[in-house]
Amino acid sequence: MIQGIGHIGIAVKDIEQVLDQFCKSLALERPEVKEVPERRMKVAILKLGAVQLELLEETESGGILSGSVKERGDFIHHLCLITDNIDKDILKLESRGVKMAQDEPSTGLRGKRVSFATSGILGDIPIELSEP
Repeated sequence: MIQGIGHIGIAVKDIEQVLDQFCKSLALERPEVKEVPERRMKVAILKLGAVQLELLEETESGGILSGSVKERGDFIHHLCLITDNIDKDILKLESRGVKMAQDEPSTGLRGKRVSFATSGILGDIPIELSEP
């Protein structure tokens, strides 16, 4: 069952600049920026109460994020919903006409099983399902 929002994924052009500005403006502790070479990304997690912001910067040009960021600037990339049973919730969504990006959940940036819905929930904003 869907338990709530886990995080909001935001694609950014310059993760260091966004973190500096955001943390300074809101007096937040600056999180560590992690390199994820296998995904060609840098990631930082900002904790804002129960919801987190997941900042994503591609480290190589030509990827899905870098092209979109170059075209439209920083933007909300996805909304992550926490589920206590990802396999069951995927089946429920598919039975309601939602298409998933892959046949099986994969391991996400945080080491949890995740799966992305490609259509049918929030228009053009992808939805990620994640284990807690």
